Amino acid sequence: MLPGVKNLASGFLLAMPQLGDPNFYRSVILMIEHGETGSMGLVVNRGAPLTLGELARGQSMDISTDRVSQPVFVGGPVEPQRGFVLHDDESVAEKHSVLPGLYLSVTLDALGPLLQRTSPRVRFCLGYAGWGPKQLENEIAAGSWLYADATADAVLGQDPAKLWDATLRGLGVDPAMLVMGKGMN
Repeated sequence: MLPGVKNLASGFLLAMPQLGDPNFYRSVILMIEHGETGSMGLVVNRGAPLTLGELARGQSMDISTDRVSQPVFVGGPVEPQRGFVLHDDESVAEKHSVLPGLYLSVTLDALGPLLQRTSPRVRFCLGYAGWGPKQLENEIAAGSWLYADATADAVLGQDPAKLWDATLRGLGVDPAMLVMGKGMN
């Protein structure tokens, strides 16, 4: 990691206008891993043209009627066929703690029971965002990303369409005032 750059895992990265990559326009990424070998995160605020009901039918899985119309999310451009489930159900056997009250599961065995109940809260992402060694640190230094603390409620409870604006405002930044620019070197 670059001097002065902390471990970003379990926080949010907010895409700044100068990033310029349409895959990440106004994206909020929940960082899952960040280290010397690279970084990985999930975009948690971009809906895919797919619902949980369609996903469940395609996998021959049962689903609660309350979940049928919930969106699937585009977790990022890497491995878009791979699924990641963010949830708040501590009773699921296959899970990794991301934040207090927020877990990540990556198997169909974990997804099945989550789809069948009306609670817990669930956000299903296809694909992920990935960076090679030092790539993310360089993008941060160029002003492409802003870091913010993340919470389980922000990931699972906040309206995804408002998450980018709300997170910036929570940092004291007016989204309307953001302009293209160059970060610190």
